[in-house]
Amino acid sequence: MTRTRPGEHGFPVVSSQDIYTGRVMALRADSVVMPGGREAVREIIEHPGAVAVAAVDAEDRIMMILQYRHAVRRRLWEMPAGLLDHAAEDPAEAAARELGEEAGLVADEWSVLVDTVPSPGFSEESVRVYLATGLHEVDRPDLGDDEESELELRWVPLAEAVAMVLRGEIVNATTVAGILALQVIRDGHGAPRPTSAPWPDRPTRFAARKHA
Repeated sequence: MTRTRPGEHGFPVVSSQDIYTGRVMALRADSVVMPGGREAVREIIEHPGAVAVAAVDAEDRIMMILQYRHAVRRRLWEMPAGLLDHAAEDPAEAAARELGEEAGLVADEWSVLVDTVPSPGFSEESVRVYLATGLHEVDRPDLGDDEESELELRWVPLAEAVAMVLRGEIVNATTVAGILALQVIRDGHGAPRPTSAPWPDRPTRFAARKHA
């Protein structure tokens, strides 16, 4: 097989095998044609997609949540966030839902801050981070007895949040991206996008699998 020039190969999938399907993810193995012609297996985690919210008050403080994450066996500082419930769900509506449920807040103004693909080497996960301002408090619903039931909420000045990132105290990748993107905007080097901005990496396969 003639090797293509860099950037031209399409990496076609010649076969795919389902390995596991769970409540919030699935695992499959794709056989993919490499540029030199050989086939290689790539194990891929299918993900429903998620949203996160950089909720910023009039004092330029960002709402942070301390939440237990079992994969790393400790509590992490994060922005309010959650999974998309179904394939047709409006991600901006999902973000508003998570902001109310986890932080007890509603927002008057919404925009897209940044999009992330935290682990593209093996996962389809993509997270859209929204910027929410014009905040008002509302009652939080009963979060049951899962990890969310003992969330610790804290308003953190943006400058301190940036410092926490650089000290390694905030390590959640989406939260790191959101905080640093917000600082870039505050420094005058960019602007948020409208909520209607395209989201080309939004996952679809896991949602389609659940409704098949």
